[in-house]
Amino acid sequence: MKIILLALSFFALFTIASAQQAKNPIIFADVPDMSMIRVGDTYYMSSTTMHMNPGLPIMKSKDLVNWTLVNYAYNILGDTEELNLSQHKNAYGHGSWASSLRFHDGKYYVSTFSANTGKTHIYTTRDIENGPWEAKEFMPMLHDHSLFFEHGKTYILWGGGRLHMAELAPDFSGIKPGTERILIQDASLPSLPKNGKMGLPAEGSQMFKINGMYYLFNISWPAGGMRTVIVHRAARLEGPYEGRVVLQDQGVAQGGLIDMPNGQWYAYLFQDHGAVGRIPFLVPVDWENGWPVLGVQGKVPVELNLSANQSLIPGIVNSDDFNRKKGQSDLPLVWQWNHNPDPKLWSVIERKGFLRLKTGELTDDFLRAKNTLTQRTIGPLCSGSIAMDISQMKDGDFAGLSLLQKNYGLLGVLMEGNNKSLIMVNATTGIPEEVAKISLQEQRIFLKASCDFTNKRDIAEFFYSTDGQHWTAIGSPLKMNYTIPHFMGYRFGIFNYASKAAGGYVDIDYFQITPN
Repeated sequence: MKIILLALSFFALFTIASAQQAKNPIIFADVPDMSMIRVGDTYYMSSTTMHMNPGLPIMKSKDLVNWTLVNYAYNILGDTEELNLSQHKNAYGHGSWASSLRFHDGKYYVSTFSANTGKTHIYTTRDIENGPWEAKEFMPMLHDHSLFFEHGKTYILWGGGRLHMAELAPDFSGIKPGTERILIQDASLPSLPKNGKMGLPAEGSQMFKINGMYYLFNISWPAGGMRTVIVHRAARLEGPYEGRVVLQDQGVAQGGLIDMPNGQWYAYLFQDHGAVGRIPFLVPVDWENGWPVLGVQGKVPVELNLSANQSLIPGIVNSDDFNRKKGQSDLPLVWQWNHNPDPKLWSVIERKGFLRLKTGELTDDFLRAKNTLTQRTIGPLCSGSIAMDISQMKDGDFAGLSLLQKNYGLLGVLMEGNNKSLIMVNATTGIPEEVAKISLQEQRIFLKASCDFTNKRDIAEFFYSTDGQHWTAIGSPLKMNYTIPHFMGYRFGIFNYASKAAGGYVDIDYFQITPN
């Protein structure tokens, strides 16, 4: 019986516990730039995953607390050298950014924008959970935009500081000529500090119409302050708008409003939380004189008036034994590839019950290696482990388990001639350093990475085992750092790349993630 059963047993015990009050953060993992809708009694949410593929994830919930990945809007955003991780180019920190998710006249719309393609991308479907998606794109890319439907027309709002609005062509081929206008000259003004300096101007626009009024959510970051939620409202879509700060607590900001069938309102927002990434919060909302009032006495509460058995397993992350039924050759939605994958270099059917990763394009740099398969790390504590058959590696191959970010850490097997070594690489400083190396005779090895995000401690350690039961620490602790060049929380990554000749491969028996 594979070790994967241990994770399933843990999950079963976890879910039969009595219902508890939901707590913030709702998702202790990297799910930034959320956009959310409710259709009947079902909630859907989109988010940002940058350079990962498939991209533009869609999540589903029945309780606003537990979310499950149900789809992606695209498999590949574009075919460029940056997105393909080729010719020494990459899309780290780019890919696709903040999305806008909407439901209108029986169709779902989700849009994003990308510096790599220079375009705004809009995807539509009648079945958000199964697709198919129809893709449209146009230039230019419209930063942090929001889709809005009114009187048979589609509008788009975007910008930073100075916010723009325009009508889109009916076929979503671009902005309708002559319709662009400045909606708000300086949306940052309500949060302007006494020193008159703004760090981040108002951005992250999301527009809502509630009880005949128009509400525009934005985020700003006053110099010397924290991320701040600004709301502007107007009686007409075109304005004029009046604005005010509605939340300034713990840096929880950027998002919008969602209502429940019982009439309860929440704001969905996120917080920069160190190395684990940008994590979602729910903040209760009351209404006073037509304005949304966020928080409990202006503060983000820890406990929420929502009952749920809160878990990120299996909806956001999950273990995988790579067993597939006959005819199935795909990966669960919890997995994403780093950049565009090469489909010829991986398989879950060539060896039953295993993920096979083959080497292809040569490199000696982990961050340039294609087909690194990733999942989010989760807080406050988590461990990820793999069992790997290394019998078919070639000279110059390097394969193993990583924690992916610019300042990465990894534990892998290096093949040098006919000799195998287990190597731990620590890039805490931004420069990769080989800090441990031991000789290996085994043809099967077990690797594990454990992360501690408690109170932003952001420390990870690596371990190895020859039997999957008894673990030995190796190398030095990795001080994880959230860096802007990658703009993403740390992820577990399974990698295999060649520095001398293509054609070798490793077989991964399982990946196991546990919240401890």
